[in-house]
Amino acid sequence: MSDSTAFTPARTQPVMGWFQRSEAWLDSKGRGAWIAAMVLGFIFVWPVGLALLFYMIWSKRMFSTSCKSMKHSRRAAMSTFRSSGNSAFDAYKAETLRRLEEEQNNFEAFLERLREAKDKSEFDQFMDERAKKASKDVHQDA
Repeated sequence: MSDSTAFTPARTQPVMGWFQRSEAWLDSKGRGAWIAAMVLGFIFVWPVGLALLFYMIWSKRMFSTSCKSMKHSRRAAMSTFRSSGNSAFDAYKAETLRRLEEEQNNFEAFLERLREAKDKSEFDQFMDERAKKASKDVHQDA
């Protein structure tokens, strides 16, 4: 009773290539490891450092949080919307979340108005200085 098919064990984890293993290792160490790898790449072989820089920007590793914290925050956000089984508490939680979201939107609108006012004042100051310089140049030429 010999079977011609060979037994192959089922793999629980996919086999990762060297690039995926390196990427996972750097992700586990955090943003500092990515920056250190990029700096070392620039020091020893500049095209490697440049390639790492482009990859970090393209994959948004340079400007975002690490993958671990993003997975954790997604999980925490999903647990926020689960029902606790207590209808009074769920109503209170929904109202509190709605109020906090409204406050956040109001604060973001306030910050936007503040930025616009600052930009306008800086632009007005620039235009005033430009007008003063132009009138000064006209008076000097006359």
